[in-house]
Amino acid sequence: MNVSSRNSLTLPNIITIIRILLTPLFIILLIQGRYGQALLVFLLAGLSDLVDGLIARTWQQKTPLGTFLDPLADKLLLSSSFVALSVFRLMPAWLTVVVISRDMTLVLGIILLKLTDMPVIIKPSRAGKWTAALQVMTVLLVLVGTLWPLNANFLTAWFWLVGGVTALSGIQYVYRELKRVGRTPAD
Repeated sequence: MNVSSRNSLTLPNIITIIRILLTPLFIILLIQGRYGQALLVFLLAGLSDLVDGLIARTWQQKTPLGTFLDPLADKLLLSSSFVALSVFRLMPAWLTVVVISRDMTLVLGIILLKLTDMPVIIKPSRAGKWTAALQVMTVLLVLVGTLWPLNANFLTAWFWLVGGVTALSGIQYVYRELKRVGRTPAD
């Protein structure tokens, strides 16, 4: 076992914690209507996500804490973004409901698996990765749209695309886990 796997205070984890701390700053900037600055903070948070992952892989600094913190930081930033942007009517509320419902369904599924002593295997699917990418792009588009108006028809179509892919990826995860649990031998 290398030293970094025993030490949770690695550079990637510190960067992830900074990303978590950027989330309240991002929301405050949105509340204040400082969309340009909010966009910069969101971009900085996205860049930190790339950097911490690259460092963790390159320098073998993956830790159990990091495997928990990194997706938590991502979900915190994205969920907060969707809620705030829909509260300010910059994004449709129904899309936020779809995004949050999917995430809550996945979290509840993990909790149920843990409570029933079933093995929890967290492996992102291709649809899940596409969903995350589309959701990040959605926040970016909405923020850019506050600075330079975008075509309303394009945004509407984009929102429907993101909502559909998000719902499909949630259904895929539930189906995949139900299938896996059904194959697991009972005690």
